[in-house]
Amino acid sequence: MAKIKITQIKSRINAPKKQKLTLDALGLHKMHHSVVKEDTPAIQGMVNAVRHLVEVTPA
Repeated sequence: MAKIKITQIKSRINAPKKQKLTLDALGLHKMHHSVVKEDTPAIQGMVNAVRHLVEVTPA
């Protein structure tokens, strides 16, 4: 299965609590932190919810 690299590029300070929890679930805890995840529909939905805070690239 394909993998994607997710990097947090914007601050979570003024984000709603639901978006902060989504970032935590993705494993992103601070700015410019990156994680590599499998490209599944569940992960795609989470990324879509916080697409303005993260950058996604193929891993």
